Amino acid sequence: MAQKGKKRVVIHEDDVGMSHGANMAFVELSKLGTCSSGSVMAPCPWFPEAAELAGKDTSLDLGVHLTLTSEQKPYRWRPLTAPPKSAGMTDELGYFWPDVPRARKAHPEAVEAELRAQIDAAKAAGIDITHFDAHMGTAQMPEFTAITRKLGQEYKVPVLFVKDLSGYNPASYAGPLDTAPYDAEIAKARAANEPVFDIVLETPWARKTDAETAYRAMFASIPDGMTFLSLHFNTPGDFETINPPDAHLRTEEYAVFKTGRIKEWIAEFGIEVIGMRELRDLLRARE
Repeated sequence: MAQKGKKRVVIHEDDVGMSHGANMAFVELSKLGTCSSGSVMAPCPWFPEAAELAGKDTSLDLGVHLTLTSEQKPYRWRPLTAPPKSAGMTDELGYFWPDVPRARKAHPEAVEAELRAQIDAAKAAGIDITHFDAHMGTAQMPEFTAITRKLGQEYKVPVLFVKDLSGYNPASYAGPLDTAPYDAEIAKARAANEPVFDIVLETPWARKTDAETAYRAMFASIPDGMTFLSLHFNTPGDFETINPPDAHLRTEEYAVFKTGRIKEWIAEFGIEVIGMRELRDLLRARE
């Protein structure tokens, strides 16, 4: 689906439903045209609000952020399926593991049941699901790639996959990786003409500059092909209590994307902004 010589970019908000501020930012920036897609976390407390907002505005491009980890402290969330401890999905208190290496050890059957429950919760809430992607990349890891791709096929939506897992930020904190199972699924996806992104660029968590400088550099670095910007917008006022040291990264990101700078950079660097609904509709049109 990538077109040679074109920079096609999804400007995406991860973590919709994690907080009220994430929901508000998603709606606002979608209306401004500086966010073209987002994905919601069904196990999180602010999921019902996100679903209600999507019901009120059917133009919102909203997928499911498949969730197998709960990394914030002390703010946590649990699986929808209440799996037994033997399934390996949860810590001693019944919450998702806070890190990817332990989450990767979960029983695949339990993982599939949980992911289905999250997707079905989004459907039941009336969300017109445009795609699947994965919180902290866990559902994209080699242990679960085939499950996640199969779910995309069953629900007839594209799944965020990137051609090179080793260059994907979650791989940097996922533990040792044998990418062969992942690569095999990517080859099958390409053969089936399912979308595969050339690169995923994520919120610059370790930026040493002001936000505007960091995001201009991000837009300048976008190559030809299909790029997915994995961003984490949040309006000020609540994430400061969830993660005080790092909340500014989300709120300052939101502030930059409220400005006219984004559309200036889109024009300057010859970028075509697309949404995941567009890719879903192309996928379904071929059936």
